Amino acid sequence: MTVVDLSEYVAEFNADPYAMYAELRAAGPAHQVRTPTGDEVWLIVGHEAARAALADPRLAKDWRPLAETGYAELPASLNMLETDPPQHTRLRKLVAREFTPRRVEALRPRVQEITDGLLDTMLAAPGRAADLVDALAFPLPMTVISELIGVPDLDREAFRTLSNQAVAPLSGDDGPEAVGKIGEYLAELIEDKRCSGPADDLLSALIRTRHEDGDQLSQDELIGMAFLLLVAGHETTVNLISNGVRALLSNPDQLAALRADFDGLIDGAVEEMLRYDGPVETATYRFAREAVRIGDALIPAGASVLVALASAGRDPQRHHDPDRFDIRRSPQSHLAFGHGIHFCLGAPLARMEGRIAVRTLLERAPDLRLDVRTEELQWLPGMLIRGVRHLPVRW
Repeated sequence: MTVVDLSEYVAEFNADPYAMYAELRAAGPAHQVRTPTGDEVWLIVGHEAARAALADPRLAKDWRPLAETGYAELPASLNMLETDPPQHTRLRKLVAREFTPRRVEALRPRVQEITDGLLDTMLAAPGRAADLVDALAFPLPMTVISELIGVPDLDREAFRTLSNQAVAPLSGDDGPEAVGKIGEYLAELIEDKRCSGPADDLLSALIRTRHEDGDQLSQDELIGMAFLLLVAGHETTVNLISNGVRALLSNPDQLAALRADFDGLIDGAVEEMLRYDGPVETATYRFAREAVRIGDALIPAGASVLVALASAGRDPQRHHDPDRFDIRRSPQSHLAFGHGIHFCLGAPLARMEGRIAVRTLLERAPDLRLDVRTEELQWLPGMLIRGVRHLPVRW
């Protein structure tokens, strides 16, 4: 099978991967590709094929038996996202009891308070202009997840740099190095929390929690869980907010409709943001335990597999007129939060933050508009996170 070389079109593909995904979908549900970073992987496109792959136990998440990289050996990789049953089942059970919908809902007033404070500062900026990523999209979810986990004194700008390097590395060494540094910080934090006594935060609860059979998280598992919650707990929401606002400001008819009926349309608007240009372009790597046939393609045992969530969201077999941003679109499930046993545990929190941030921003800045041309946007590299580094706006 011919290898599709995405590395030949890095800038174009990062800015708009959807045209290429459409070509690939038309040719079949699975393709061997060379990623923009030069890795050869199998890429799954299309809603049905992606949904099936995300729940296929033949496509494993734990790469330690197969990968020979330092990244796989780091404590931060011992998290739910990079394990399979029964280990995944055990880890998720221990954390899910502390990450309940009721606990998330209880955060609503605090999320609103943080949003209001950030917008007070942003709207007082000289020149009535700001970078929406720096002013709102990053600090809101970063503050929320830091407080929830129990790291309110985190050096957020330093962590932001490391987190960006972990999920959107500029070179092959950046990712593992950043993951290692975050893991070292979290190990110190966990030790401090052990010594300081009981506290009312998620990380302290995870340190104390035991299942009925006495099972609890090991030190490395605590590091891995904290890493996953901190990084995934803000990176995705940063780009949900910035991608969503960019889509609204680029589609004035949809923006006007939302402004006219926030109560009736904000939920649908956030779901359409997730479908149309969601924050996760491809799910994290899977590995074929055995040969897997998808369509006419036979993925060999041991192959690396990426599932293109972004392509699934634009599949015309699933969504009518998929390249149109339509906040009144009839509800249909998308895959922005994944599917199956690895469905995002933080989806309710991300949705709530997105609804509060977008609505409050538009209510308080009624003439908000983009202050940048599309060709000037700096896109995050790689195929994991879909978003821009900065989003200049004016009001």
